Amino acid sequence: MAQPTLAVVGATGSVGTVMLELLSSRRNVWGEIRLLASARSDGKQLSCRGEQLTVRELTPEAFDGVDIALFDLPDAVSREWAPVATARGVTVVDNSAAFRMEPDVPLVVPEVNQEAMRERPRGIVANANCTVMAMIMAIAPLHREYGLRELVLASYQAASGAGQIGVDTLHDQLSKVAGDRLLGSRPGNVRQAIGDDLGPFTAPLALNVVPWSGEIAPLGWSSEELKLRNESRKILGIAALKVSATCVRVPVVTGHSIAVHAVFGSEVDADGARQVLRNAPGVILVDDPESGEFPMPIDAVGTDPSWVGRIRRAMDDPRALDLFITGDNMRKGAALNTVQIAELLAAESR
Repeated sequence: MAQPTLAVVGATGSVGTVMLELLSSRRNVWGEIRLLASARSDGKQLSCRGEQLTVRELTPEAFDGVDIALFDLPDAVSREWAPVATARGVTVVDNSAAFRMEPDVPLVVPEVNQEAMRERPRGIVANANCTVMAMIMAIAPLHREYGLRELVLASYQAASGAGQIGVDTLHDQLSKVAGDRLLGSRPGNVRQAIGDDLGPFTAPLALNVVPWSGEIAPLGWSSEELKLRNESRKILGIAALKVSATCVRVPVVTGHSIAVHAVFGSEVDADGARQVLRNAPGVILVDDPESGEFPMPIDAVGTDPSWVGRIRRAMDDPRALDLFITGDNMRKGAALNTVQIAELLAAESR
């Protein structure tokens, strides 16, 4: 049987670039790989699987003969083009937020709820939010063991979560503040040094943390905070899961981190949780504070698993754990999970 044809839609973007790296390094299950992007990228050459591939303009006809398409596009563009692709017989794996909470679109993390993708009436499988992804890899096995009831979360989200413009803005700001040791010691002097170069952020990110990520949502919440609640409920299958989240943007290039307070239905202990996580797929346990070993984005960047540590039973509740999680938001948080879903779809056709 011929290997399926894959399209990477948004191949020239920052996540699309990581997708091509993964397709080049993982087991090859694909026949033709077709790269699609906007008209301004038409004809551009990109490397994948050791060969140069030519980017084609995204058109309806570009999906002819394609079996599976990886979408890395803005929400509105995915809403427009995913139905175009599925109408031509393509199964779409979408990395945007456009379809995640649609009841007839499965939201899939293969290590957690692979079975959810069996039913996909619209021909679309959604990829989870990058911060949710890092967190859910550790929380899901603990939920299976102890029965999750509640999450209180604080995220520390990297600049790359806002795309290449976020990374460029952070580096530009850092170059403006480098060498001036008075910056940050007096009111307003960081703002003055950086000026209006805020890029996608609402405040200076260099020498600062910004307690906001996403768009404004009802009652003072941000869209990123609501994703942590809503997507966790759907992936874990816990409709009434209590979640409270605060999302913070930090001056890190790549690697989202989450401080987690998790309340379970039964008593937990730190050693038992470590054993569960030690055996969990897609998780690396890094938990030796006395030796200065804990999960940090500078170590997790460029790797696939979620790094988990600082595990301790809550001070005042024997049913609760506190832990810290970090993961590369460009790999498992976006590109890798999308590729993994596509590989499972490819296996169905064998």
